[in-house]
Amino acid sequence: MDFDLILNELSLRNPAPNEQIAGQLMSEFIKTVKAVKSQGVKVNLRTKENFHTTTLAPNYPLRKWFNDADQVERQFIKNLATKTPFSTDIANLEIKDIENSSGLSEFICQRELAIGLGVAHLLNTIAISLVSEDCWDCNNLYVEFRRIDEDGEVIDEIVNIIHISRSTHVQKQTNWIQNRIRTGVLDGVDLWNRREELFSNLIFCESVGKQIESLNKGEPILEQVKKRLFELEEYCQNWVSGSFNPENFPCKVSPESDSRLKQLKDKLTFKCPDEENRTFSWHIRMTPGAWRLHFFAELEPGKIIIGYVGLKIL
Repeated sequence: MDFDLILNELSLRNPAPNEQIAGQLMSEFIKTVKAVKSQGVKVNLRTKENFHTTTLAPNYPLRKWFNDADQVERQFIKNLATKTPFSTDIANLEIKDIENSSGLSEFICQRELAIGLGVAHLLNTIAISLVSEDCWDCNNLYVEFRRIDEDGEVIDEIVNIIHISRSTHVQKQTNWIQNRIRTGVLDGVDLWNRREELFSNLIFCESVGKQIESLNKGEPILEQVKKRLFELEEYCQNWVSGSFNPENFPCKVSPESDSRLKQLKDKLTFKCPDEENRTFSWHIRMTPGAWRLHFFAELEPGKIIIGYVGLKIL
């Protein structure tokens, strides 16, 4: 399985004070990537700029490090598959806009634009850093995600980025990585065909099938849809009594406004597998684009019906 690691370019902003420490940083970086590879995946390192032009210390670019590194480390970096810029082979305008700081969304970390961390969030994968500062010595990062939605509303939230900078961090993320391997899907067709295996507590309206099957391999929205469905599945597993509580959900969920329910009731009503027609007010916003996942959570504890996956209903 191919596995993208997204290099946090902010971890390159402050070069090491000397060549010795730079060498130590590279050794730890290599150990970290090797630890990911040992999980049984093929690693691709996505970077903002050509990794081989990185300045590790004053007057000490990576090409000079190659001269000093031992043969094993040198060969490992030479053989490491890299893709520059982040959006290489990804047909997605939002990621390109984030790269160029020209879109309607941005990610902020340490009071700076965090392009790589944003890409990791959109692709639902792991960000990797050099341990150049204490702030990168952690296995999770909380980043401000600020965007303007299709209604002109400013949405500001804190998102959790799965992050590594040491081999020990990879050990703490083993369950996440193995779950990603187990639940990895090729495309929307594969996701739909495996729905009963992956989402035993979710019920899908028949109309959702074509919507999910239309999601293509490599599209960030495929990862977002999959991520939200797994969050709904996990919520159901822990929901044993009482009514649905949006406060217990890991991302923002909201009902439709009264005006939209009145205006769009027919479009928000879907036929369920039990032949009942229900109005799906609860929804999750997804990016890139103005995507929505509508669900019905008033059946019984531990069960949620998925009614719609697609662009905002107008």
